[in-house]
Amino acid sequence: MSAPARLIAALADRYRIERELGRGGMATVYVAEDLKHRRQVAIKVMRPELSASMGADRFLREVEIAAKLSHPNILPVYDSGEADGFLYYVMPLVEGESLPERMARDKQMPALEALRLAREVAEALAYAHARGIVHRDIKPANILLSAGHALVADFGIARAMESSGEALTQTGLAIGTPVYMSPSRPLAPPTSTAAPTSTRSAASSTRCLLASRRSPARRCRPSWRARSPRIRVRSTRPAPRSPPP
Repeated sequence: MSAPARLIAALADRYRIERELGRGGMATVYVAEDLKHRRQVAIKVMRPELSASMGADRFLREVEIAAKLSHPNILPVYDSGEADGFLYYVMPLVEGESLPERMARDKQMPALEALRLAREVAEALAYAHARGIVHRDIKPANILLSAGHALVADFGIARAMESSGEALTQTGLAIGTPVYMSPSRPLAPPTSTAAPTSTRSAASSTRCLLASRRSPARRCRPSWRARSPRIRVRSTRPAPRSPPP
């Protein structure tokens, strides 16, 4: 699907949009050429209702803060801006695949690889948390795989949405993906302490999915349990005797 003509015109002085890469509940991603640096990039353009709720100033301020994150397992932010009413930010175009694509391709991810990827995601989140930034929407679709390593994406959107949670709640847009959220997250205000808890819950759900390929909604349990033989334990207590007549 091609990009809207108004968006192409709005970014024409800096980026040449080539094609749509994907779309979700919050934004649409396009493959584009960075005209200044002559490189391919991914541009994430926010949905109009999200843009109206957040406002350009808040969005750009919060994305700028998230752009300061520098970690080998966090997808960096190259640029951000507002053009003709469109709010967007620019990321590297990753040569690889998303975690859901990898899991669809392989029936079962090797245990050591799953553990390594889970550790890399946890290290990225810990790095961001130490700097006061909570992701709020950790899920397989926000984890990209490049050269065998995990890259956590969408810190820019998470930070911007966190600061405007009340306005977004009023529009009926949830902050996060329900199946990966902790039970307390939908009702918690943006400044509550539930945000780090929700991220831990989402990270645990993603780790569980890596290990067993089960959605958290299906009661994720390690697959080895289903194959484990049942062990019956015999009691060593003597059987009760009948009372004497």
